[in-house]
Amino acid sequence: MKLPENDRYDYVPINDRPVYDWPNGTRLAVVLSNNIEHFAFKAGVGLNDSAVDADPSHRNSAWRDYGNRIGIWRMFDEFDALDLSISHNINSEVMARYPDIIAKVIERGDELVAHGRTNSERSNNLWEDDEARFIFEITEEITKHWGQRPTGWMGPSIAESAVTSDLLKEAGYDYTMQWPCDDQPIYIKTRSGPILNIPYPVELNDVGIFARRHNTGRQFAEMMIDQFDEMLEQSEKQPLVYTISLHTFLVGQPFRMRALREALKHIAERRDDVWLTQPRHIASHVASLPDGVVPGS
Repeated sequence: MKLPENDRYDYVPINDRPVYDWPNGTRLAVVLSNNIEHFAFKAGVGLNDSAVDADPSHRNSAWRDYGNRIGIWRMFDEFDALDLSISHNINSEVMARYPDIIAKVIERGDELVAHGRTNSERSNNLWEDDEARFIFEITEEITKHWGQRPTGWMGPSIAESAVTSDLLKEAGYDYTMQWPCDDQPIYIKTRSGPILNIPYPVELNDVGIFARRHNTGRQFAEMMIDQFDEMLEQSEKQPLVYTISLHTFLVGQPFRMRALREALKHIAERRDDVWLTQPRHIASHVASLPDGVVPGS
């Protein structure tokens, strides 16, 4: 019996790949990936304060709304104080609803990565034409309010239909963050040519850490630091990408902010040893490398 197979990328062990440097001569690219999200009120799917999937309620809607009212502003304070470059996975519904947030993103020069329309819905069960329109409308809305076209995609819940990668390539996206299979950028096969996949974490993601495994903020900070220190050592052998995933209504809670601050300070103190960057800059650098250097190229 033949099993279903993933044909998006080939198996290439990391120790058999060409070595290259990041632009500043370092080997570890650091991406701090924040999520700015909007949810339907008492409808659709979405996080519960004690579980990943639960029936929506006014209480959980208000809990998630804390992130855009309070949490993100505390986080901006930390990012500014440490002079950290950030990328934000953003729902297109956020753009018109929270103009103050968008103004702050523009002021800081942060990157916006398209993150679906709202986190109350998933796109992996849409018909192909509907998903193509979904991607188009999201792209247009972000472009209108940001003043730039997003070049990367990371959908809600990392949802991926049978044709999502194909549609993203055909919509003009340079990269996706949908395939958590590697510590390096790799090219994903699509019917219209390759699209770059930039590492995005399932493990070092505060949703899984807090809502699934119920770890503490202090434990998350320890994980961030351990991952950073270990990858910095490993990067002596080959270039790597360290990415963390943050959500404003989770790490933006005061009792978690203290631990997050410690982890961010630890990373910032090594800024001369790493490349603190955004996904779009990783994509641009990878595109400049000769064919055959990055798997799938």
